[in-house]
Amino acid sequence: MKELQTAEQFQEVISGDKPVIVKFYATWCPDCTRMNMFIDDIVHEYSQYDWFEINRDDFPELAEKYQVMGIPSLLVFRNGEKIAHLHSANAKTPEEVKEFLQSLTV
Repeated sequence: MKELQTAEQFQEVISGDKPVIVKFYATWCPDCTRMNMFIDDIVHEYSQYDWFEINRDDFPELAEKYQVMGIPSLLVFRNGEKIAHLHSANAKTPEEVKEFLQSLTV
């Protein structure tokens, strides 16, 4: 998963016509640490997507714009639009994340 360092990078990666997944996280977040323990296998399994992550605390304006109220959250973007959002409450297990990804119609 590639780390996004700037708002410009974020805008660039979400603007393509291929769906991308962006994980919003924070360094202090225990649920983010838990997700990090299993997300690599899911990224590998769902390699048809480009995966990125962005520190929510470094970009609060992006978190607000895209209604990221809890972390970790997985957002799916295409053509600059958010087309799906897995909220933190539903992203606690590998099964929940896979179920979300399987439900995508992109």
